[in-house]
Amino acid sequence: MRKLILSISISLDGFIEGPNREIDWHMVNDEYHEYINNVLRAMSMFHQGRVTHELMAAYWPTADQDPEAGRWTKDFAGIWRDMPKHVYSKTLDDTADWNTTVKREVDPDEINELKRQPGGDMVVGGADLASAFRDLDLIDEYHLYVTPVLIGAGNPLFKHGSLQQLTLAETRTFSNGVVLLRYTR
Repeated sequence: MRKLILSISISLDGFIEGPNREIDWHMVNDEYHEYINNVLRAMSMFHQGRVTHELMAAYWPTADQDPEAGRWTKDFAGIWRDMPKHVYSKTLDDTADWNTTVKREVDPDEINELKRQPGGDMVVGGADLASAFRDLDLIDEYHLYVTPVLIGAGNPLFKHGSLQQLTLAETRTFSNGVVLLRYTR
């Protein structure tokens, strides 16, 4: 049975993006990028909200064609482009590119059926979608990449929710100061 994993970068003060959706505070070096690529390469599907998908689709489909792109950037471009994606949106049309299926709403029965299928784990990204998946009790693991910055304001990971006890399964410190905190239910 595969798991649904929330994988997301977060500032030390709990934000996933700045007040104007900035993510320029992310600290990505080769070691960190290689690790993320290897983790995501083993996944079977990305679940993304519209905003996250549009952000990704604006750069990653052709990032590997940029002659100045680094090795890990080129590698991730192929991972993202080729990975099956469910994008949850009420406004996108149904003709999304890059191995993408548009879904109008999160169907917990469909997600649980996907979890019962063989294959690699699935990853969910984006604050609003993560909240929806959490509210439906669909997230099995939380991979939080804590970046050593304080941004002061922005979009928090979760705006609401009830108490949920988690178990620390792993920590890892990267050379850029980012710390992975991996929690299971």
